[in-house]
Amino acid sequence: MALLSASEQQQVAQAISAVERETDAELVTVLAARADDYTYIPLLWASLLALLVPGAINYFGAWLSAQELLLVQWLSFAGLSLLLRIPSLTTRLIPRAVRHWRASNLARRQFLEHNLHHTSGGTGMLIFVSEAEHYVEILVDRGISSRLPDATWQAIVMDFTQRVKRGETLQGFLGCIQACGEHLKQHLPATSERNELPNHLVILP
Repeated sequence: MALLSASEQQQVAQAISAVERETDAELVTVLAARADDYTYIPLLWASLLALLVPGAINYFGAWLSAQELLLVQWLSFAGLSLLLRIPSLTTRLIPRAVRHWRASNLARRQFLEHNLHHTSGGTGMLIFVSEAEHYVEILVDRGISSRLPDATWQAIVMDFTQRVKRGETLQGFLGCIQACGEHLKQHLPATSERNELPNHLVILP
């Protein structure tokens, strides 16, 4: 199932086009389902919990042979590994700092992969969202950062993040693009008609 429907993605593309008519900035929007599959997290937790099984069994007085304990451990590990792979459970097991670190790394890779650092005048801007991590980041190239400090985007990012948490990703994108556009057209107004990068929303599974 798509993170946003085709018609919703079209609304994002139209919002970008409207902003780029009034500014030299080149906007790219990226929406990821999650920043990482975190495959190692369920295995780590399953291993730790399975190690506690013998102690728990003995504590409650259910004395088993060494072979039986080993079998229970393996079954516990296998069952927990499968159970904890459920995305909603996996995300809850990951520290917030780790989730945001992985999302931030993905945002920076996307900035480079979409050549936002190679635009004319260094006017590339990335609006990045990772839904599972409830993570939003705005990255800009030197042509924008030289005119607008990073603090300019903080309130916009905070508002967008709250919308993502409420499941209002489309409204978050539209509001973010419009808010960024207000700053960009004031400090980086359009000087020529150009469109170096595609305006469509990039979806990462």
